Amino acid sequence: MNVIVLGGGLMGTATAYFLARRGIRVTLIDRRKVGSGATIASFGNIRRSGRHLPQLPLARRSLTLWHELQGLLGRDVEFRATGHLRLIFDTESLEDMRAFAEAARRYDLDLEELGPNQIRTRYPGLGPDAIAASFSPEDGSANPRLVSPAFAHAAARLGATVVDETAVASARHTGAGFSVETESGTFHSDALLNCTGAWGAGIAAAFGEPVPIEMRGPQMAVTEPLPHRVHPVVGMWSRDHGGYLRQVERGNVVFGGAAERTQADPETGHARPDPASLPVQLRSVLRLLPALRDVAVIRQWSGCEGYVADMLPVMGPSRTTPGLFHAFGFSGHGFQLGPGVGDAMAELIATGRCDTPLAPYAIDRFAA
Repeated sequence: MNVIVLGGGLMGTATAYFLARRGIRVTLIDRRKVGSGATIASFGNIRRSGRHLPQLPLARRSLTLWHELQGLLGRDVEFRATGHLRLIFDTESLEDMRAFAEAARRYDLDLEELGPNQIRTRYPGLGPDAIAASFSPEDGSANPRLVSPAFAHAAARLGATVVDETAVASARHTGAGFSVETESGTFHSDALLNCTGAWGAGIAAAFGEPVPIEMRGPQMAVTEPLPHRVHPVVGMWSRDHGGYLRQVERGNVVFGGAAERTQADPETGHARPDPASLPVQLRSVLRLLPALRDVAVIRQWSGCEGYVADMLPVMGPSRTTPGLFHAFGFSGHGFQLGPGVGDAMAELIATGRCDTPLAPYAIDRFAA
């Protein structure tokens, strides 16, 4: 079997790697540098709490791989299982957390509930006004700038062909397989995987499968380096868009959330940060870590992400075209899922089945 993977972000590179591990010939094509799209704009959060419940088996599959990734890829992508702490500031959010925690147990996710005194003792300086928190010790973070290139290089070592900085002019089904025309020539394959993120709906539509999707840019920022004091990834249970933060090993605090996402340019894939959003973000983040009040913010950034109307990804086989598969539209919460998506899609393409349930993400849910 010969497979073309369109899209060199985390989903595409991970799938290329796991296909190559199965001995399948793979060509990975991206119009930009590998890993320079939505993945690089990510916060780097590896969390399971607060996810759509049927997504938790996929998240568990992915978490297992995150813990094995350095050995698999031969590179440190800065995955650290520091735990994920989500602070709670009101009774409604506490009820939401408890309901989620109860439902999530059957999906092999056990959240520890912390009271105010436990928060102060374990994490002094975090959330002084918090009334409770949840803690997931196996979760953590990784470096979004490192992981996609690491997957691509590992796939290439196994024989995959990586063709980046190459725009795709067209992709069509030939009856016997697929033909993909690019600036670097025409490629042929038995199967085609659409991992093109915010542009995934355009490729799906060309094969008669429309998906309602919007391109948006998350608002991210980072502070100057500080003495290291924040060990876990820190977020918030909130019915609004709460803030989140983590301190990287070099001491900088990366944060996001709270602010509205900006428009993204579908031609370039660029999204600009909105400076006016920074005060809104800081008000939320200061509830998590008040010590940031007098710290300098040195950079803001954004990127182009694809948000599907129901905020769930499209993942699985095409319903119109044999040999076509999709994995796109992860709606701003795909980073944790990346290795699991790659492993699951490789299994599906290679064997026609997948041990992880993918039915909630079927593309034909939009057919009506």
